[in-house]
Amino acid sequence: MKFAVIGGTGRIGSKIVEALTAAGHEAAPHARSTGVDLLTGEGLAAALEGVDTVIDATQSPTADDASADFFRAATGNLLAAAGKAAVRHAVLLSVVGVDRVPDLGYYRAKVFQEELFATGPVPYSIVRATQFFEYLEEIMSWTTEGTTVRLPATPLQPMAAADAARAVADIAAGTPLHGIRDVAGPDVLPLDELGRVTLAARGDGRPVVTDDTAGPFAAASGNALTATDGTHLALTDYRSWLADRFRSGAA
Repeated sequence: MKFAVIGGTGRIGSKIVEALTAAGHEAAPHARSTGVDLLTGEGLAAALEGVDTVIDATQSPTADDASADFFRAATGNLLAAAGKAAVRHAVLLSVVGVDRVPDLGYYRAKVFQEELFATGPVPYSIVRATQFFEYLEEIMSWTTEGTTVRLPATPLQPMAAADAARAVADIAAGTPLHGIRDVAGPDVLPLDELGRVTLAARGDGRPVVTDDTAGPFAAASGNALTATDGTHLALTDYRSWLADRFRSGAA
């Protein structure tokens, strides 16, 4: 099969390309750096020519309410071009819990983007993934003050980006779901505990202070960002992933 991965040069998009290629498919990464601009539509027609499935792994450049405007234009252009190119399957990478955290502007925008896929001209699948292991240190940096890391005790069920990419690739190679599939890591841990585990693995002695007002994930209540019944659970756990990462000198 022939795939176009929009956002295919990014952290998760590049792994989706790798997963598809490993499965024997032809997968081309597309981004502004390769001449494809979703906001203007430039390069989309050429990128989608002869494509069986298009995968949208892009992110909004902002995380506030303005992200809805980005998705309105970018997703509208992508789906219109996919319809004209007779693409048979459009796959969106989204986030577990986007519909359960209404106080986050970015999550509201992702729900809007999902609605565009669901009502668009191309048969679709939506893959919601939990937060990626690779983003946890960035998440910690948002609420670090001097030598203190402040994090809420929000339960998360993070997963390796490679596991998420394989899940997206598998669904993209199948028939359209006309719905949503959730994927998550195997373990639920509070974000503050994930911070402590991460710093310990790095040999970083900074304390993590539990602060249930710190950062955007404080807006998530209960188990809003964790798996529900029917979720596909990946095998890679965070502690093992961290150990492999530091053993290989990748961090």
